[in-house]
Amino acid sequence: MTLLDKRSEPTSPSNFSACATAVVVDDDPHVRSVLTRIIESAGYATDAFDNGAEGARAALAIRPDLVTMDLTLPGMDGIEAIRRIRSAGSSAHIIVISGLHDDADKVSAFDAGADDYVTKPFRSRELRARIDAVTRRLNR
Repeated sequence: MTLLDKRSEPTSPSNFSACATAVVVDDDPHVRSVLTRIIESAGYATDAFDNGAEGARAALAIRPDLVTMDLTLPGMDGIEAIRRIRSAGSSAHIIVISGLHDDADKVSAFDAGADDYVTKPFRSRELRARIDAVTRRLNR
């Protein structure tokens, strides 16, 4: 298990709940680090993992508000991880962040239970805007 950061107090929107959590799942350490920084800047306490099995287990144990999931992961792929998260009843908002650009991959992710799909390379501002949209729904 790769834990990039200990849980910390959110650093942004003061009206956002301090208990908002996120799980980042990506096998690329640089991408995990960038995703963690972006998500934490949106006010989430974030845990990061480098494979699908551990990411799915963490998502079920932590019960986060947000999950980002790569699709091409060692061991269990992201599609199976999403299926496991959803079959256990998780209502976390799942954003797939993947280098796979084909419509079939996107449809598979949505069929498995993903809520959003962002292709790599991604723009930080666009991803942050999508996370902010999730945050607004959580605050209702």
